[in-house]
Amino acid sequence: MDQTTKSGSVLGAVLLIAGCCIGAGMLGVPVIAAVAGFQPSLGMFFVSWLFMATTALLLLEVNLWFVEDVSLVSMAGATLGKGGQFLAWSCFIFLFYALGVAYLAGSGELIAGFVQEMTGLSIPHWVGSALVSVLFAVFIYCGTYAVDLFNRALMLGLIVTYLLLVVLGIPHISSENLSFRDWSMAPYLLPVMIISFGFHNLIPSLKTYLGGNVARVRKAVIYGSFVPLIINIVWVWVIMGLTPLQQGEGLATVLDEGKMATETLREAVGSSLVLRVVEYFAFFAIVTSFLGNSLSFVDFLADGFRVKKDAIGKCLLCALVVTPPFIMALIYPNAFLWALNYAGAFGAVLLFGVLPALMVWSGRYRKGLKGTFQVPGGKITLLAVLAFALGMMLMQIMEKST
Repeated sequence: MDQTTKSGSVLGAVLLIAGCCIGAGMLGVPVIAAVAGFQPSLGMFFVSWLFMATTALLLLEVNLWFVEDVSLVSMAGATLGKGGQFLAWSCFIFLFYALGVAYLAGSGELIAGFVQEMTGLSIPHWVGSALVSVLFAVFIYCGTYAVDLFNRALMLGLIVTYLLLVVLGIPHISSENLSFRDWSMAPYLLPVMIISFGFHNLIPSLKTYLGGNVARVRKAVIYGSFVPLIINIVWVWVIMGLTPLQQGEGLATVLDEGKMATETLREAVGSSLVLRVVEYFAFFAIVTSFLGNSLSFVDFLADGFRVKKDAIGKCLLCALVVTPPFIMALIYPNAFLWALNYAGAFGAVLLFGVLPALMVWSGRYRKGLKGTFQVPGGKITLLAVLAFALGMMLMQIMEKST
């Protein structure tokens, strides 16, 4: 492939990556970060970004070994055999369903809150989750074009509400709320933060979009993942600055109940406008994330199970995408935070961390594959990635067993 070919836009690729990263994970980070404080959270954000940017570049290295367009599952099969392919399949399904549970539990919570504020009526969270499930199923059934049009409007709402939140929230920030820090709790923030940098499934598409030009793809990966880093840091700074840790519905209380960051502001913020903007932002973040993931998951299932996308096939695929996470959200209505934790610590770390490192190790040192790009550091980099990923999973297992 001609590495000097210029096709597509680096800026466009950066925005694609940023759009993929900015989503529902942001709603859990401030609540989880409360156990450590703002300064430790800042450090863990940089660690999460470095880990995920590195593994994305490892995935790019693997992808460049193939002339044809290949998915992450196909790359795992070619480098690690059927065992690697099965692991990639399993992790992809686990990750999507864990995120789906978080999205539907969170949307049910938000819609129930909207209804109560507007009408004074208290409705169960599952009603809101059901409404979002039906809405998503309809758009997914209609296909990519319908999702694209709907998503453009939602992304505009996401951008506007984020900017409004920053502008309106800054005058209410208290430095006292940002002064708490407990570095011993910092590592426990990583699983949810990892979700905020998950764009690795875009790597094959970005290579094609940018004409296989390694320098441009590498630049897009680094810059595209850095933009969400800054956006997330500002978001956490505003939310933690607005909300006390312990008082009333403080961050510690909401963390114990497994809720979203929006719940922390009901008592803490005197401005109802700020609260309303945060709630709208939360809704846009959840819906845009779920729409994009749902559409890609439909294609994944259709390809994996060889389901034709006719009327019956699309109904079956929509049911497979929406029904399992809805049932879990129905059983566990406050599952938002733990679903994000499991998605990050196991799904994302295995799929976007362990697998790329193992694929590069196998391709480089067992199969002798060489391409036009290689992540520096040799075996030390790969061992560091694997050790970090396995350490994060072990920490999560130990935390849940205590």
